[in-house]
Amino acid sequence: MSQSPYPSWQPWQGRGVPQPWGGPGGPVGPGGPPMLASHADRERTVDVLRAGFAEGRLDQQELERRVARAYQARTVADLALLVADLPQGPVPQTAAAVQHIAPMAPQTFLPRPPKTNEKAVGSMVCGVLCLATGGLTGIPAVILGHTARAEIRRTGDAGDGYAMTGLVLGWLSTVGWALLIMLMIVAGVSYG
Repeated sequence: MSQSPYPSWQPWQGRGVPQPWGGPGGPVGPGGPPMLASHADRERTVDVLRAGFAEGRLDQQELERRVARAYQARTVADLALLVADLPQGPVPQTAAAVQHIAPMAPQTFLPRPPKTNEKAVGSMVCGVLCLATGGLTGIPAVILGHTARAEIRRTGDAGDGYAMTGLVLGWLSTVGWALLIMLMIVAGVSYG
């Protein structure tokens, strides 16, 4: 009888691998309780499992067992065990890691870049249009720019450069109009 070169257990089955739980007292990990898995975490894990099946790394029966366990998993650590022997895990990567692995990781599993704040884009457009409109879009550029910068600080969106461009052009236009009006008033008073 030939002996299989592979162990009879898999990392996702939990034998011989340190488990994220500490017994009947509840989940206890090295840094405190592990993070509970969300529906999105489970779906990412199932996507990794399906990719492993499509690449020929898992057979149909093993895929079905692991998918069933993924939908029953309570923590992210439980999900990580299910894909520990596959090329890509279910947790998002840090920016440094993404730059290092970007050529070999499918785009599906890479974190999305932050979206550009729409008000920042609007501020820049109004600032650029100050020249064409004779400065009429200067005040909207300033208002949108300040609003966009506040939202960017709160949400982490991209577009701070757009907001700053709109602010600078808007303020230049507004100050220019204010100086022109002031000069006209001074000239009117001195000639009147």
